[in-house]
Parts: sequence; C-alpha cells; structure tokens
Amino acid sequence: MNKITNHDQLLQLEHPFVKIPLEKFKSSLKVSQKHIEKEISTLTNTVSDISKKSQQGDMNPAEVEKALEAIVHRLSNLKRRLKDTRAEESLYSQRTKVRLQHLQEFTTIPTLDSDGFGRWSRVRLNRILVDYMLREGFRETAALLAKSEGIEEMVDIELFVQSRKVEQALQRFSCTECLQWCHENKSNLKKIKSTLEFSLREQEFIELVRKRQTQEAIAYARKHLIVWQETHMREIKKVMGLLAFPPSTNCQPYKGLYDASRWKKLIARFRADNFALQCFTPEPILNVTLQAGLSALKTPMCYIDEHRNVNCPVCDGETLGALATDLPLSHHLNSTIVCRISGQIMNEDNLPMVLPNGYVYSYNALMEMASMNNGKATCPRTGAVYDISQIKKVFIS
Repeated sequence: MNKITNHDQLLQLEHPFVKIPLEKFKSSLKVSQKHIEKEISTLTNTVSDISKKSQQGDMNPAEVEKALEAIVHRLSNLKRRLKDTRAEESLYSQRTKVRLQHLQEFTTIPTLDSDGFGRWSRVRLNRILVDYMLREGFRETAALLAKSEGIEEMVDIELFVQSRKVEQALQRFSCTECLQWCHENKSNLKKIKSTLEFSLREQEFIELVRKRQTQEAIAYARKHLIVWQETHMREIKKVMGLLAFPPSTNCQPYKGLYDASRWKKLIARFRADNFALQCFTPEPILNVTLQAGLSALKTPMCYIDEHRNVNCPVCDGETLGALATDLPLSHHLNSTIVCRISGQIMNEDNLPMVLPNGYVYSYNALMEMASMNNGKATCPRTGAVYDISQIKKVFIS
C-alpha cells in the first residue's frame, strides 16, 4: 500500500495555484482603496471650499446647490467603480476558497491507491492541461476542457485572454497596447526592474527610422528615450546611429537593430514580465511536473543508442527525452538491470540469462522468443541464433 507520509512534498508545485487569485484579490483591494482615498480627499477639499465661499458670500444658494450636485455625481461614479471592483474581489475570493479546498482535500487522502487520490489527480491533471493549452494559445480548447470538467474556478483563462491581446498587437508590429499595459503596471514593473518599456520605446524609434521619418524619430528620441539616459545611455547611442544607416545596411550592429526578429524578443520579454507580475511560473506546470518525474529516471545509458530502453521515457529523445536534456542524472543507491528486449527489470522473478555470445537478457523475454521460434532465441544486437538450452543463469555479485 502506497501510503502518503508527507503531503507537503507533493504540494510544493502548487504555490502559484493559490497565489495567483490571492494576489489579484489584493490588487483589487488596493485599487478600491486608491479610488476611495482619492475621491475622499477631493470631496473633502471641495466641501471645505464650498463652505468657506458660502460663508464669505462668494457663492449664492444656486451655486452651492450646483456644487453639491456635482459632489453627488462624483460619489455615484465612485459607487459604480467600487461595484466593479467588488465583483472582481468576490471572483478572486471565491477562487482562492475553491483552490484551498482542493488542496485541503489532498491532505485527507491516506494512500496513492485510494479512489480519492484518483479523483483528485484527475482534477489536477485537467487544470495543468488547461494551463499548458492557454500558454500555447489554444484558448477555446482550454475553455471547453475547463467547462466540461467543471474547473473554471481553478484556472485563469481571462488573464491569458488579456495578455493574448497584447501579444497579438506586437505580432502586428504595434507597441501601443503593450505600452499601455506598462503604464497600468508601472509600479509593479519597477519592483522587478523590468526594462520592457525602454525596449518598446527603442523599437518605436527604430520603426520611425525604418520609414526614414528622420525628424519624427529625433523628436521621439528627445521625448521618450532621453529619460532613460542614466541607465541605458549605451543602447541609446547605438540606436541613434541608425539615423546614418538605411534599412538595407549590412553593417552590424545596425543590421541587427533593423531585424524583424526583435519583435519576437519583445513578445518573449512581455510574456516573461507578465508571468512574473501574475505569479505564473516561467515554464508550464505540465513541463515542471514531467521534469520532476524524468529527473528520477535519467541515467547515462539513456543517451547511448545501443543501451536505450523502449519503456524508458527519457530514452526517447524526440518526446519526453527532450524535456530531460538539461536535467541532472538521477541518484541511484542500487543498480537496476533492465532487459533490452522487454524493458522489464531483471530480478529473482525474472532472472538475467546470458547467451553464448556474452549478451544478457531476461529469462521471460528469451523464453517468449523461443516459444515462437521453435526453441530458438535470436540476439537482437548481433543477430546470432541459439538454442534455448544454451542460455545460462547470470549471478551478479
């Protein structure tokens, strides 16, 4: 029985799962507080000003009434804004609650063989698949899966929808939407020391120079690039050199500055900064989860063609093996001998047997082969054929 002795180890990857809605909830609260403080300060000053002017006789009753109506109108607008933020707060509050309940359910599961673990794992797998599909751009498929499995509150589809709009604008060679996003998240981007806004300004300058709109480019640089001179003077000097080189130049580094691949780098940089602000992991949780398992299976033999195991996921370099490329080798205290033919472990129930040519395979695999070939076993490495009576047991010390 596979008893779960340490639930915390299996929950280590679930930190972003709860943090994402919690951070959005906190952000919504800050927005509400900001609106309230701003309006209260403005209205307090307005009321004081009205009181003072009315006492001094500078405002007649009609003007006072009109000013008070303006205050009521502002309060109505504040109420409307707070209603919107309250709905957002309720949304993320509910999501946090649902996700905590999901994780709490796992802590009550005693064994990996129980039905409860099977149900819990299915939910976890589905939400991980939704996360992966959203990152890969399959939004509609992800939404259908989330709806069919009833896990809408465990995924963050709308956050990917918002970021997708910015990425699509960058794909159209437009920085406008991304610059707007930078403005809305200016304080948070400053905390993570992001240089995305400068890169966007730099690209807009390059596009003006590409069109040979020299005067407009110079004016743009004076307005938007000069403010970055303390931290990015070297980059500013380099990009200003484009004024002397046409888009057809083969001179580096100016040819590289004109390269359209810079837009792909901007998309990647926006995605990285957006994931950091939204508390998403840089890599899909699906990849991280698979790599956690692959790291326990990876051995030096996985990358030697003649020793690859058909049942080992790491040995297949075109699929899961690609995810394991940069992972460290697993640490094994005891060696395990695996049959090259069947991929099964050789032990006391499936003894290792040696052919006359010195190659070792499992007893079960050789006997199965012999049963289908009139008592003959063929070595898959050399092609040599032997009678099954010629195989011998191997004793490993």
